[in-house]
Amino acid sequence: MKVAAFPEIAPAAGPPEAEGRDRSDVALLVSTRSDDALEVGRFTDLRRALRPGDLLVVNTSATLAAALPGRLDGAEVRVHLSTPLGGDRWVVELRTAELGPMPHGEADVALPDGGRVRLVAPYRDSDRLAEARLHLPSGTLAYLDRHGAPIRYPAAGGPWPLSAYQTVFARQAGSAEMPSAGRPFTTELVTDLATAGVLVAPLVLHAGVSSLERGEAPYPERYAVPGPTADAVNAVRDWEGRVIAIGTTVVRALETVADRRGTVRAGAGWTDLVITPERGLRATDGLLTGWHEPESSHLLMLEAAAGRELLERSYATAAAHGFAGHEFGDAHLILP
Repeated sequence: MKVAAFPEIAPAAGPPEAEGRDRSDVALLVSTRSDDALEVGRFTDLRRALRPGDLLVVNTSATLAAALPGRLDGAEVRVHLSTPLGGDRWVVELRTAELGPMPHGEADVALPDGGRVRLVAPYRDSDRLAEARLHLPSGTLAYLDRHGAPIRYPAAGGPWPLSAYQTVFARQAGSAEMPSAGRPFTTELVTDLATAGVLVAPLVLHAGVSSLERGEAPYPERYAVPGPTADAVNAVRDWEGRVIAIGTTVVRALETVADRRGTVRAGAGWTDLVITPERGLRATDGLLTGWHEPESSHLLMLEAAAGRELLERSYATAAAHGFAGHEFGDAHLILP
């Protein structure tokens, strides 16, 4: 995939709430594929872009306090827990105390209160992610609640509390990093959309750590699409409504359980699906997302939704209007 045509969108330095604003107070670009239209507005204008009978599919995964302080060979480090592999085995990422990437081989990292992490092998030949064995004295969730913090990156400022990394839809703890497309929604906005006849259905995809540095393809992630959500997607498609995924995580889960005709079935497990323009979208008509780095594999999915030319124009417009990217940034709604 070419990347040169996509400008860099600078990350937001923090959540809107840090400046006394509402979390929905971010910019929104609406890109419509049918007529190549671009419209710049605010996220609270979302209702005007949607129709009665549209279905928003949202991710109810909640964000873990997945970053742990550790010591390796006398130096302070950060251990980012990504994905459980069963038993005491996890996929983890090791970073410096300054949050920079940290190459490593086999290693033993000491954690607070007698916890430890042993990095035993690269995960899927990655030089960034490792398979590790964890010893956390009080159990994973209790230990993270006591000693963990949200995974963050230097450009996003902070540290911010875990609540800043939760969406209004969050229910089941399991994501290493926030499914951030849903972050600008508020209870009031969801209620307003429901009053206007917009439907909402849940699924779960527990997101692992992002791959900002190397443009790596996404790794396997756990998902669950419940029966009522599958039924809702199929019903909306039958009456020619629009199924709009709130985030790339939702697209990945929905497309995993969709057949070639776009019919969705309930399902749960692990997905390693990578969506490209050649594969296309089958069950998803539209997508609400953020602004991704030029080397991000997510741009392949966005190109499948928008088409190459419209996506390039969207990024150029966002850059020209000073849009912000990353988890606290502005939003992009791609409509068919």
